[in-house]
Formats: sequence, C-alpha cells, structure tokens
Amino acid sequence: MSEPGLDREDPEGLLNARTDPGGVAFGTLGTEAGSDLNWFLLLRERLQVRAASSSRHSWWVLWALLAGLLALNFTFTVFIVALPSVAGQLHTSVTVLSWTMVGPLLAYGLAAPILGRVGDLWGHRRLYLVGLSSAVASAALTALSLNAGWLLAARTLDGVQGAATGTASGALIALVFSSETRVKAMGWWSLVGAGGPVIGVSLGAPIIAAWGWRALFWVQCGLIGLALVVVWLVLPRSVGHAVRHEGASLRSMDWLGSWALSGAVLCVMLGLSIGPSQGWTSAPVLGLYGAGVALGAVFVRRLGRVANPLIPPEYFSRRNFVMPLLVRASATFAYFGGFFLFPLLMERGYGYSIAHVGAIAVARPIVFALSSPVAGYAAMRIGERVSTIAGALFLTLSLSLFALVGAGTSPLSIIVALALSGLGMGVAMPSTSSVMANEVRASEFGVMSAAQMIAVQVGEVAGIEVLETIQQALARRHGLLGAPSGPALLETFRPAFLVGAIVAGAGVLAALFVTDVPRGSKAGSTAR
Repeated sequence: MSEPGLDREDPEGLLNARTDPGGVAFGTLGTEAGSDLNWFLLLRERLQVRAASSSRHSWWVLWALLAGLLALNFTFTVFIVALPSVAGQLHTSVTVLSWTMVGPLLAYGLAAPILGRVGDLWGHRRLYLVGLSSAVASAALTALSLNAGWLLAARTLDGVQGAATGTASGALIALVFSSETRVKAMGWWSLVGAGGPVIGVSLGAPIIAAWGWRALFWVQCGLIGLALVVVWLVLPRSVGHAVRHEGASLRSMDWLGSWALSGAVLCVMLGLSIGPSQGWTSAPVLGLYGAGVALGAVFVRRLGRVANPLIPPEYFSRRNFVMPLLVRASATFAYFGGFFLFPLLMERGYGYSIAHVGAIAVARPIVFALSSPVAGYAAMRIGERVSTIAGALFLTLSLSLFALVGAGTSPLSIIVALALSGLGMGVAMPSTSSVMANEVRASEFGVMSAAQMIAVQVGEVAGIEVLETIQQALARRHGLLGAPSGPALLETFRPAFLVGAIVAGAGVLAALFVTDVPRGSKAGSTAR
C-alpha cells in the first residue's frame, strides 16, 4: 500500500516536501536549495545544538552575553570627554548636554522594574535581543542627531534598552549557572562591565580625533549589530524561556504596583539630580521626594493585596535579599561619589592637567575590572560573606584615605586610594549578585536583577550629587569657588570624602549579615 499523500501516477508529487519525506532535502517548493534551507539558519541550528550539548554550555551563554555588554558600554566614558565638542556642533551648552548622562539613568530607573518582570513572564532571551536591537536604533539616532533635543531623546532611549539588556542578562546568567558557580560568572560579567569603558577611551578617543564624535556611534552600531548576530546564533532558544509559577502571566502582572515602584525610583533619582541646582529644600525637589514616598507607599500596599505582586513580599524578610541591596547601594554611592570628586580634587586642589588626571584615574576601573574575575573564583573558596565584607572594607578605606588628603599627600598615596576603590567594587559585586540569586525562585530572576540595578543606579546618582554638593557648599562658604589650588581648597574636599567613607562603612555593617551560598555538592552547569 502506498503511503498517504504519495501518488505513483503523479510524478509531480515525488520529491515534494509537502507529500514526499524524501523531498525535504529539496526544500518546501521541491527545488534544490529551497528557501527553508537558508545556510544562516542551518548555521544557527548547528551552533545552538553544539552549545546546548556542550559540558560548558553555560559559558557559551556567558561569552555571548559579554559580547553584547562590551558593545553597549564602551562609549560611556569617552562620550563624556567629547561633550564640549558636541555642544559646539549642536549650538548648545555642556550643562544642557549633561542630561545625556542623567537622562539614561532616569529612564533606566523607570523601566527596570517593569522590564525585569516582563522578562520573567515573556522570556529573557527575547528581551535581551529586543534590547540589543533597540541599542542599534539609539546609537544610530545619536549619530544622526541634528540638535540637543534629538540627542537627549536618543540617549534616553539608550537608558530604556539598558534596562532591558541589563535585567535580562543578569537573569540569563542566574539561569544557566548553578548557585555554586554563579559567582564566577558574575566576576567575568563585572570585568567587562568595568573594563569596557576603559577600552572605549583607548579606542574611542582616536576615532573621535580622526572622524568626529558621530563616527563613534556608527562604530558602536556595527559592534552591537555583530553582538546581536552572535547572541542570536549561539544562545539556544530554550535558554531564557519564561519560567512562570502558577497563575503568573503578563495579563495578571501587577501593573499598578510596577508603575508605582518605577515612578518612585524616577522621582527620587530626579530629585537627587536637580537638588544641587534647585536647592535641596526647594519646592520642586521636596515635591519630587514627596511623590516618591507616596508612590513607594502604593507599591508597598500592593505587595500584600495582589495575587502576583512585582516582588514577593517574603523576599524582604530574607537578609540575603535585602543586605546585598544595601551593600550595592552604599558601595556605588561611595565609588561614584569619589569617582566624580577625584578629577575636581586633582585639577582644582593640586593643579593637575586634565591629561595627567586621566592617566591617574584609569587605575580605578582597571583594578575593578581585573580583580572581579579573581574575586569570583576566590569566593568559591572563602565564601560570599567574606568577599562582600572585604569589598566594603576596601571602599571604606579608600574614601577614608581621600578624606586625609592634604598639601603634602604624595601621588602614590592617591593612586593607592584609587586602587582600593576599584578593588572594593571588584571584590564585592560578584558575591552580592550571587547570594541574591540564590534567594529567589527562577521565575523571579528578572525582578531580582532589576532590584540590583536600581540599587546601583540610585546609589550612583546619590553619591555624585550629595558629595559634589557638600564640596561645593564648603567652597562657596569660604569664598573659594574658582580660587587657585591650595591647602584651603583641599580642605573643602575632606568632609565630602568622609561622608562617602561613612556610607561605605554602612555597607560593611550590612555585609556582616550576608550568609554564604551553600556548596554541599558538585557544581552543575544549570541553575536549579
């Protein structure tokens, strides 16, 4: 009996993929090399099968994600350097263009809570690919900017895609690595996160010098596009699929609570951003803080009243969820506050040139980047608790050394303080990510990643604005604004660095309550 669908009297049916199994090799149209045998799709299938069957499958995923991260963050630092040139071309001021730094941070804080949850429910691989695609668009729009408004809109879009790629990548790493080995992966993640901007300065500065600042973003378009292809080819479609608990879906998501948390973060960050210029007790700033508190109260109220809250309320009673967030917020407050004050200290306090300051400042991110993977492997032996405490202590010591600077301080002492700051971040960050991921269900990895990113963003903005305000207020009080370098001006930096040291010390106290990730069995290659 002939097989169904095959008619020996009808030679047209032979070798037809729709009716003859043997015709699959000739494509759906029955012609050799049919469109369904696209070589690119075949390459993807082979790579994904090989990656999924490899004993190092989780590392394939990590390297693909790191390619995206490097392409995304290498323009950050070098673009700040180029702002005066950009302002001249777009007929605006550097003050206006400073919002190209603030805008993305605000957009990130607004989008992260929502996109973190969307990734949990929709799939982190999808969200990461959408984020990379949006990054290509934001880079192209930046390169094509005709005025300041256009440029600010393009960079703000970049903050939204940063929330998508940031939360999705953190969740993907947590998914493919076991709780025992996750800290190693986060060490490599921190290496690229901290080292990318340094590479950007090295490669981006010559590009800007030769072809202008727009060329920098056209190059970034190409790099992100290449990273997008790598991720699409290598990252198996089975990775990062939604892992939902019962009853969870995009439709049942607590949208009111999500927008309330996003709005609260936005109001707090915007209040911190305009506080120095508007006055910390001005009506706009106090109004933003009041709105932030009100929206935060709405979010907290929703936690116990809805079936699927944005963050399960029981997590807030777990010290390995709460304490790492406090460590991250305090660490970034101290790190970025010191990061912003350092150039002012060296230029206005000691009379160093911009070139000399840049050459010295690079010690901080380089130590941050190089120490992160080493710290990740070390935490496997000494535990996340010791690593987190050590990192917070290094940061506290760094800011304390800066608080002691004076006219007789040697450049070597300043370099040591910078290196300790980078070492503190490099040692603490991988471990805080690891212990938090171990506290949540796989279905909440996206929200967990978003919570980490929000703590970092709020700490970063608060550290920069608060420490700058303290130093500027003291300089103004003593009539030293615009004064030449000298011992009196150096004194205005000490209280600001001391506040940074106190906040970093609070991170040490929080780190004392962190507990290690259990390692009772051999680490596997997949998450629980």
